[in-house]
Amino acid sequence: MTATAPRFGTTLARLLLVAATLLGALLAGASPASAHAALTGSDPKDGAVVATAPKSVSLTFSEQVALGDDAIRVLDPSGKRVDTGELHDLCSGSVVKYAVGLHSGLPDGTYTVAWHLVSADSHPISGAFTFSIGAPSKTSVALPADPAGGGLVGALYGIARYLSYAGFVVLVGGAAFLLACWPRGAGVRPLQRLVVQGWVVLTAATLAMLLLRHPYTGSGNLGDAFDLGGLKTVLETKTGAALISRLLLLGAAALFVAVLFGAYTRREDEQEKKDLTFGLAIGGTVVAGGIAGTWALSEHASTGIQPGIAMPVDILHLLAVAAWLGGLTALLVALYRAPVPGVERAAVRRFSTVAFWSVVVLAATGLYQSWRQVGSWSALTGTAYGQLLLLKVALVAVLVGVAWFSRRWTARLAETAAPETADAGPEALDSAPDADTDSSGPDADADSTPGSESADDQQSADPERAAQLARQKAAMATARKKRVRDADPQRAGLRRSVLTEAAVAVVLLAVTTVLTSTEPGRTEEEAGRSQSTAAGSPAVPDRPVDIRLPFDTGGQDGKGTVRLSLDPGRSGANALHVFVERPNGRPLDVPELKVSFTLTAKEIGPLPAAPDRIATGHWSANGVQIPMPGEWLIQVTVRTSDIDQTTIEKTVKIG
Repeated sequence: MTATAPRFGTTLARLLLVAATLLGALLAGASPASAHAALTGSDPKDGAVVATAPKSVSLTFSEQVALGDDAIRVLDPSGKRVDTGELHDLCSGSVVKYAVGLHSGLPDGTYTVAWHLVSADSHPISGAFTFSIGAPSKTSVALPADPAGGGLVGALYGIARYLSYAGFVVLVGGAAFLLACWPRGAGVRPLQRLVVQGWVVLTAATLAMLLLRHPYTGSGNLGDAFDLGGLKTVLETKTGAALISRLLLLGAAALFVAVLFGAYTRREDEQEKKDLTFGLAIGGTVVAGGIAGTWALSEHASTGIQPGIAMPVDILHLLAVAAWLGGLTALLVALYRAPVPGVERAAVRRFSTVAFWSVVVLAATGLYQSWRQVGSWSALTGTAYGQLLLLKVALVAVLVGVAWFSRRWTARLAETAAPETADAGPEALDSAPDADTDSSGPDADADSTPGSESADDQQSADPERAAQLARQKAAMATARKKRVRDADPQRAGLRRSVLTEAAVAVVLLAVTTVLTSTEPGRTEEEAGRSQSTAAGSPAVPDRPVDIRLPFDTGGQDGKGTVRLSLDPGRSGANALHVFVERPNGRPLDVPELKVSFTLTAKEIGPLPAAPDRIATGHWSANGVQIPMPGEWLIQVTVRTSDIDQTTIEKTVKIG
């Protein structure tokens, strides 16, 4: 009967599968269009009806943006571009405003303004709105179905972002674990592979992000990833410079890894090893801080309030995450894959201390980042960023709770530790694989029966038999190692709790990746307030305009009352309802009814509205556009016969 043992590789593969599934679900649920720079105003405004064609269209944003060619386009009702393509920088102080000129002589109709640009924290944004000249009309403009940063390219870019974070955590945290907690582990092959794989993943993900950057922020076409012109454009941006800097720093990190797993492991003199450890610690911290800085200099921390404080805080946050989660991954590998006797108890205790202080740094920097990005209690629960942040906090709490159990197992290891010489037994067993095939054992007796061939003769004569014997020998060795490990219940309990921590950490890293590509709650709320102010909307709920106007046309059945309702009674689209009633309050059917709106102060109008007859005495029109707030003169013309009609009017405040 062949004994088998759980394979760490299988467990890790399952964790990665869970991570990929979760990341895909989060990326699918997150809106790529929820950008970090928001449109806070425009001239003309969304839905406005202007009497004459403007000379330009201007857009105002909540933070700095990067504009490329065709960043702002204006299309006529047939979809033809009517802008000059010349962008004008109208920024002043904290106001971020850009405009594009229009051709002269534009005819009446509805025009579409579409923009596609990149916010200061590296995320693409896009959007569109309409305005009308003279009067609204039908438009055939079809905008792209996928928002900026969406589609296949957006999903691939999001995966590359996740892998870059994961590679950074494993590379930095794994190396820190070896230097600070278990120097002897630098000579353990599984841990060497782990750190090297972290470097490879981070490098490959960075290269992928560099190639995908142009289609991610531009066309959305995957084939443009190899467009040299687009790559040149990316290199001229802040994000492109950050990615190139990261690749250069990874070259220095490769030298660090080579020394760590080369000269460092061969040093036997204690003083020389201490000096080299100190040098590697200083150099490694500088390189790791530099790599973390490539995120801080190009994403959330570089924009918004207090960037001078936020960027170093963000670097500390990333280093603390790497020290905790990357060290946790290295400990997991050491517990499952390191040769017997495995990682020393003192190393586990040292990592427990490192993890504790990492959590302290995470808590302090995380509180500051939360205040800076969320800003209010309402944003914490009312925005996507705040909700994701709450999920992240919950996962960190779970992770800390599981870590508490790991610390208890570590304490038990210390309490029940046998003398160091006791660890030599399992190691001796592991170093003597020939014990199972010794000539004095049962297998030797079985092979020594009369007429049997020697084992060497059988292997040379039958390769299949030789392969079978090799597999059996490997299975027996694996079973022997498992028996040795299971003989220490404290160490087995620690392995289980650390494996649980790693599983939660994988999910936490996926949520963090999505969080970095979601619009901060503070920005979302400020943009909402700015748009409300720009539109002239009051802080109180909208109040529909509701007026009553008596009329008298002078003919038979010429007296009555017009009741007019405009809902929601603000600038933009409104629903118009007009009721014509007799003096006794009963509905009065009239042959014709007209309504118009005039803003005398701005010399806008009269803007006609053409309500349709719905029922006796009831006329209605949807989508009545009020260009801007102000004191509007509403005129209603009522015709009761072929020759009898009158116009009644009233000035009301709208929006």
